[in-house]
Amino acid sequence: MPFEAVIGLEIHVEMKTKSKMFSSGPVSFGDLPNTKINPVDMAFPGTMPVVNKQAVINAIRVSHALNMTIDHELWFDRKNYFYSDLPKGYQITQQFRPIGSLGYLDIKTAEGLKRIRVERLHMEEDTCKQLHSWDCSLLDYNRAGIPLIEIVSMPDMRNGEEAMKYVEKIRSIVTFLDVSDGKMEEGSLRCDVNISIREAGSDKFGTKVEIKNLNSIANIQKAIDFEMKRQEQVILSGGVVTQETRRFDEASKETVLMRVKTDSVDYKYFTDPNLPPIRLSDEFVDEAIRTSPELADSKYKRYESLGLSEYDINQLLQDCGISSYFDEALKSGASPKLLANWVIVDVQAILNKEDISIKEFKISPLHLGELVKIIEEGKVSNKQAREIFTEMLKIDESPNELMKKMGTSMISDEEAIKAMVNEVIDANPQSVIDYKNGKDRAVGFLVGQIMKKSQGKVNPALTNKLVVEELKRR
Repeated sequence: MPFEAVIGLEIHVEMKTKSKMFSSGPVSFGDLPNTKINPVDMAFPGTMPVVNKQAVINAIRVSHALNMTIDHELWFDRKNYFYSDLPKGYQITQQFRPIGSLGYLDIKTAEGLKRIRVERLHMEEDTCKQLHSWDCSLLDYNRAGIPLIEIVSMPDMRNGEEAMKYVEKIRSIVTFLDVSDGKMEEGSLRCDVNISIREAGSDKFGTKVEIKNLNSIANIQKAIDFEMKRQEQVILSGGVVTQETRRFDEASKETVLMRVKTDSVDYKYFTDPNLPPIRLSDEFVDEAIRTSPELADSKYKRYESLGLSEYDINQLLQDCGISSYFDEALKSGASPKLLANWVIVDVQAILNKEDISIKEFKISPLHLGELVKIIEEGKVSNKQAREIFTEMLKIDESPNELMKKMGTSMISDEEAIKAMVNEVIDANPQSVIDYKNGKDRAVGFLVGQIMKKSQGKVNPALTNKLVVEELKRR
């Protein structure tokens, strides 16, 4: 009996704002526990929440990118439950009127494009971070109140690969929009999977199992692939799949039971009385959308129009920081193709070697663009350019200035090169005979000798041309 999976995802995205969702408390990562908190975050008596304007702008931008209907009126609700990660005893969220509803995104699969419907996108505040040991639990309230958006898909995915592609697309959207850094390992993007299986072709839903807090895109696919097989085995052995919450164990590559769900929790939602509805003007919503940073899909089309290959484009779009660096470097007027090669190969090699991000890279985009331009203009050879590049890593200075200081400008004077060509050919008469006998490698040998004689300073293309012309004359 063939089965198919029915998969829906809930993705929580921590927003990269300066302050928290409802307070002026700072948003940061990696600080000492409980050093970035605020009386509002801790629910001190008399404190009142205020909505973070940038968080609203971010939510509008993501909703638009997901082709959603945007609610022009903000309503916030209280989700009531008593647990140590909630100092208030409730979480402020948008249960009844999410800011974004009924959208979609398209993912690339082995069978082509597939449309995944998105049910809702709502804003809420994050809970505190819990660290559990064998005899106690430690609470870090730095995270409490950080702005979140939760993106809930329809159950339109059928396997782990589709789910992985969906999360990759969501991550691309929120990072290119500069809404979040999307770092799953730091909890900036967290994913819960709802999965059931049914007979292939059936329109009935099976019993749903939730897999909580998956912390990498690879683990999402692994967890789903395992859970599909586990549920199949349960059914084929005559058992019944139980509604439960599980987690993915990285060591065993298996999902593990956390708790069994019997009844749904009654969170007793009601509209937050401290946050009256806020009307968003059409101008405010339109401006948020108009000023959105460029998405990866748009950049892909633009890079195609510049003549870049699919490989080059995909390499540049793997990281929004790399893509932004490339865009800034393009303003120098450098060749897109040659510039892309330098970013993908030379710049990326330094980032990998030093284990740094593009923001920490020492060479400014415009200076890298200048370097590529002087290569194109024939002022330096590739070898000389790499010498200048190495020097630029020590001091971010104009490559034109460094070229003068280092004396690395390329010799392009025809008469000077002709003199060297004749000198080298005279010293290697066998090369003339080899060329006349159809051995083209003689040209390469002679050019190599001239490059050696000039310490790599002659223009290689011009030198090659003059060598061939001289050989034909002899």
